[in-house]
Amino acid sequence: MKTVFTTGEAAKICKVSQQTIIRCFDSGQLKGFRVPGSKFRRIPRDVLFKFMRENGIPTDALESGKRKALVVDDDQELVELIRDVLEADGRFEVRVANNGFDAGMMVKEYHPDVIVLDVMLPDINGKEVCQRVRSDSSMDDVRIICISGMVEREKIEELKEAGANDFLQKPFDVETLMNRVCKLLDVEPVGV
Repeated sequence: MKTVFTTGEAAKICKVSQQTIIRCFDSGQLKGFRVPGSKFRRIPRDVLFKFMRENGIPTDALESGKRKALVVDDDQELVELIRDVLEADGRFEVRVANNGFDAGMMVKEYHPDVIVLDVMLPDINGKEVCQRVRSDSSMDDVRIICISGMVEREKIEELKEAGANDFLQKPFDVETLMNRVCKLLDVEPVGV
């Protein structure tokens, strides 16, 4: 379990902007320390927990300490592979949907931090799922990585316009996917 957080990680856990965390840190409301020889701020888990309690911020994100991932693909083998890699990392709680309808229902109740979304689903396409997630302002913090075997540049642009944060072409290396997920969630990449 993570014991020290960056300001970016603390901001995501508290669901506030990184600037808010930095202001609280600099004003002394949120205790922590600076990395020697740099300007980087770090916040210990117990200090962040106390700060969240004092300010009425729900602590469930900190208590589980895990980021929520939703993997949406009708390729069962690929889903299992992605799930195994995310769970093996130890920082992710993973749920799975095999079609766009189930994904839509799950996004509402589960509120994942990241969605790994296949573009070619049996019922509705990934672009439509992106649009539905983006049409709900309570989902603004959800990151979406679309995956697909299609390569047309304009289709990738359409996905990004629909709300996808990133795109990865199949077949891909799961390590590449993990690094992209970590980058989008502003967490340390694997093996660092």
